Amino acid sequence: MTWLAVIALAVATFAIAAFGFGLSKGLWTSLAAALGFGLAGYALQASPEMAAAPKSAVADQGEQEFDIVEARREFVSLSDRSGSPMLVTSDAMARRGRYADAAQMLEGVTRQNPQDFEAWLAQAIALAEHADGNLSQASLYAFQRAANVKPENLAPGYFLGVSLIRQGRLMEAQQVWRETLENSPEDAEGRAGVADRLARLDVMLGAMQAGQMTMPPAAGPAAPAQSGD
Repeated sequence: MTWLAVIALAVATFAIAAFGFGLSKGLWTSLAAALGFGLAGYALQASPEMAAAPKSAVADQGEQEFDIVEARREFVSLSDRSGSPMLVTSDAMARRGRYADAAQMLEGVTRQNPQDFEAWLAQAIALAEHADGNLSQASLYAFQRAANVKPENLAPGYFLGVSLIRQGRLMEAQQVWRETLENSPEDAEGRAGVADRLARLDVMLGAMQAGQMTMPPAAGPAAPAQSGD
């Protein structure tokens, strides 16, 4: 399958860089981490079963941010949509990368209506995006509030897992996605997509734990131990 080829390519890349180009051992950990993050991104975003299609070489910034809003909407049924007109404005801000402004506006919405599921979810995502995927106390709180309002909805768990992956916390993301699927109904919005991404993440982590992504043994005399920092 395609993901096996990707894993093999990552291993080959590491071996070539480490031995073919004489990469310093002090950089091995950084290279392995970079490859691991790349595989995580593939597990999350890639769709190898889809046919290739021409695409513009330079994506419009608005189109990139628009995907964030659309991804959220894939998990929100019409009955769960926010009734606040302010969400439209905050979405427009998010599409332009103004995540702090979007989050601030959504804070007013959730203050007025603490049961607005989509507003809590959009606020959590905006706060995480504002921090480049890092989870602050504010974003974690918003994710939890969204989950409390709609415990059967997959979106809070899914986007929390996305942020964890962006931080390199792959096993935590795996656990979050697994629990999210276990606690959601079979007909939940977006369930098939989460299950597919979890399966890819399972395969990647399984390969890494089986030793397919471990660093190959050093040739020649053993070198002094170096910090992984």
